Amino acid sequence: MHVWGVKPKNCASQIFLTHNFRYRYCRMLEEGSFRGRTADFVFMFLFGGLLMTVFGLFVNLVFLGQAFTIMLVYVWSRRNPYVRMNFFGLLIFQAPFLPWVLMGFSLLLGNSIIVDLLGIAVGHIYFFLEDVFPNQPGGRRLLRTPSVLKAIFDTPEDDPNYNPLPEERPGGFAWGEGQRLGG
Repeated sequence: MHVWGVKPKNCASQIFLTHNFRYRYCRMLEEGSFRGRTADFVFMFLFGGLLMTVFGLFVNLVFLGQAFTIMLVYVWSRRNPYVRMNFFGLLIFQAPFLPWVLMGFSLLLGNSIIVDLLGIAVGHIYFFLEDVFPNQPGGRRLLRTPSVLKAIFDTPEDDPNYNPLPEERPGGFAWGEGQRLGG
């Protein structure tokens, strides 16, 4: 019996892979193309989540975690087109093919590819509106991070007059002031 496109025997491995990919590609996006732009990163999450929820209603999907992960993978892969990937030592390919390879792997596991296609579609819409369309002749930026998100999430490090307080002891511990071990 399939529950939301997942066979019970693959559920644990799929959850592990989904969390692993979500952590990895979320981190690479945050440290890469979204470095210093936390509000834009949060806006991508909100935009993707809203679009997936709307599209998910049309295909009767309830759990969209895997689709969200594929969206993150898609955006990262399109922003890093020259990175060479190695899939289980069997396939070597450029990063933009990663979402499609993952979809093929999901298909081999016997899962529905609707979830993967949803993530790829939402990732492509975000990538197109954020990175492609503004650079076209006559194009403009259609996605703008709301100022309320910038006020909440962006740090005042962009302000040239901002001077953070110095940290005397990182983490609140007296590092290097311990006792000698041994004798």
